[in-house]
Amino acid sequence: MPETPKTNYQKQLDAILDGIVKQYELVPGRKQTLLLHACCAPCSSYVLEYLAPYFDITIYYYNPNIYPPEEYNRRLGELQKFLPVFPPAVRNGVKLVKAPYNPREYEDAVQVNITPELADEKERGERCRRCYLLRMKKAYEYAAANHFDWFTTTLSISPFKDAEKINTIGSALRSADGTGFLTSDFKKKSGFLRSLELSSEFGLYRQTYCGCRYSFKNKPVAG
Repeated sequence: MPETPKTNYQKQLDAILDGIVKQYELVPGRKQTLLLHACCAPCSSYVLEYLAPYFDITIYYYNPNIYPPEEYNRRLGELQKFLPVFPPAVRNGVKLVKAPYNPREYEDAVQVNITPELADEKERGERCRRCYLLRMKKAYEYAAANHFDWFTTTLSISPFKDAEKINTIGSALRSADGTGFLTSDFKKKSGFLRSLELSSEFGLYRQTYCGCRYSFKNKPVAG
């Protein structure tokens, strides 16, 4: 049986952005709003550069998976320092919302205590899928409650993240009240390489593991 062709999420994103441009040309007005879940400054860099011309962006920092708390605060602090000096963020008035940090929410979501074999799983597996779902669901709930036009996440920029799992989750969460999920595979169009360039240019801290205590134990992994 032939393999099912992989979904081209970049092509889907291109079509959405083309539609937004045409709509704006026909009816000039406010930019559509986008809630962008972000895990760190390096992953946000290219995504902001790419999407800021199209959307009024609010970054949503919800990452209870990050371990230890010092690492969580370092990544958050790096993002807070980066936004006021990154021209696309400054020009387009990108905002930042910080959700409460409660690592217990992560542990309850991934349930490694029930399925301990997940503790040693490499990235892109079931433990990671559960983590994606937790963070994306929280972002969707915030976006829907605050009447954003769209929501998405920076997660797909990493070569170590599963874009299919991410987009499957996001598509299932799209809202009946008008909040859509912006499909993505931000590593495409050399997005990951561009994030490396921007990290170097702005002296951004790049972590050596994804974030959770299990990936910390199984280092090295790029984030």
